Amino acid sequence: MRRDLTRGSVLKNVILFSLPYLLSYFLQTLYGMADLFIIGRFRGVDSTTAVSVGSQVMHMLTVMLVGLAMGSTVSIGQAVGGGDRKRAGRCIGNTVTLFMGLSVVLTGVLLCLTRPIVALMSTPAEAVEGTAAYLTICFLGIPFITAYNIISSIFRGLGDSKSPMYFIAVACVANIALDYLFMGALDLGPAGAALGTTLAQTVSVAVSLFVILRRDTGIRIHKSDLRPDRLVMGKILGIGIPVTLQDGFIQVSFILITVIANRRGLTDAAAVGIVEKIISFLFLIPSSMLSTVSALGAQNIGAGKPKRAMAALGYAAALAGAFGAAAAAAVQLTAEPLVALFTDSARADGAQVIEMGGQYLRSYVWDVFFAGVHFSFSGYFCARGKSGLSFLHNCLSIILVRVPGAYLASTLFPDTLFPMGLASAGGSLLSDVVCVICFVWLMRRDKAQRDGPGLGEA
Repeated sequence: MRRDLTRGSVLKNVILFSLPYLLSYFLQTLYGMADLFIIGRFRGVDSTTAVSVGSQVMHMLTVMLVGLAMGSTVSIGQAVGGGDRKRAGRCIGNTVTLFMGLSVVLTGVLLCLTRPIVALMSTPAEAVEGTAAYLTICFLGIPFITAYNIISSIFRGLGDSKSPMYFIAVACVANIALDYLFMGALDLGPAGAALGTTLAQTVSVAVSLFVILRRDTGIRIHKSDLRPDRLVMGKILGIGIPVTLQDGFIQVSFILITVIANRRGLTDAAAVGIVEKIISFLFLIPSSMLSTVSALGAQNIGAGKPKRAMAALGYAAALAGAFGAAAAAAVQLTAEPLVALFTDSARADGAQVIEMGGQYLRSYVWDVFFAGVHFSFSGYFCARGKSGLSFLHNCLSIILVRVPGAYLASTLFPDTLFPMGLASAGGSLLSDVVCVICFVWLMRRDKAQRDGPGLGEA
């Protein structure tokens, strides 16, 4: 089912389109948090650390795939907005070909690199075997992760954000049930967490394939559409590669911060891993706004209505910023109880994890506020086909503030994690500044060119 995002109230479209996105991200985050929550109920800090380190790697791979799929969402959205169904079909076909080939290559390469990756993460010795087992099983599930994300990108490009929500809901329910089976009843530890995740993804893909094959989208896919088209695939990659590099770079920074924490010992490693999961939950609103602005913006720009795309950016930034401020304020009062959900406070090491995690969470949470702004700008830049600007501001943030700030904070303040969290917030603040500068530059360029390529009157 296609939805026309070029008509009606922009604010209403932002809210109605983002809500299914939000619920999807909520379920996906719950999906990821379930492993950590359940392992903390049945195993000690070593297993918790194994799952947290392993899930960091998998999260990095997933967001990079999602970033690359952004090229498909925007390409399909612009074709739909312009009323070109034939081009939309070619975009969908090339998306399938590209991602299926990529998933096979990734699976083979990563299975060969499992042990080196565990070593590269500076995984504490107590958690090495658990992390290796977790990653091995998850790497085998990469084709299913890829399949889910390409199907979701297709639906979102068509203006349908509800169907991906249903697909991830199925995966979430299946994952929680399987986690209790494998980690609780069967006591498989980190391997059980990975097995539950992989099987749940398989179930979700089966359901999504059933739906997409039965649903009339108004667009016909022919065998010829699966054949790589240089122009179509070039556009998908031209938009998607900067986004995936940007997202990959961000995740590398998170991994480097995890490495810094791992070198501080098992307790700090567990605390940082838990807080990263909590923060990923709070990033639901910013993430949904990025995706919403990119989809709305792509259709409206494709339809020659750039002012509606800018209006979507403004509403999204305001909504995400307001949420970030509220979340940051609330977390100051609830930091330790939130961390305690993922470990056993009765254990000596668990109590220490809660104390250190609370410190880290109180400062890190301000990143949610600042990130809401630059996430919205990133969505707009992607919709304009200028995803390189998103890559630029994130690179500057990571290189100049996020990673060096975390390292210095860890070195200068070995007894607390609070300063490390401030480094992430400072990085997002720099991104906000760069985004505003890039946006002003684009507006001045558009004015100078008057009616430039792809732009018209709203």
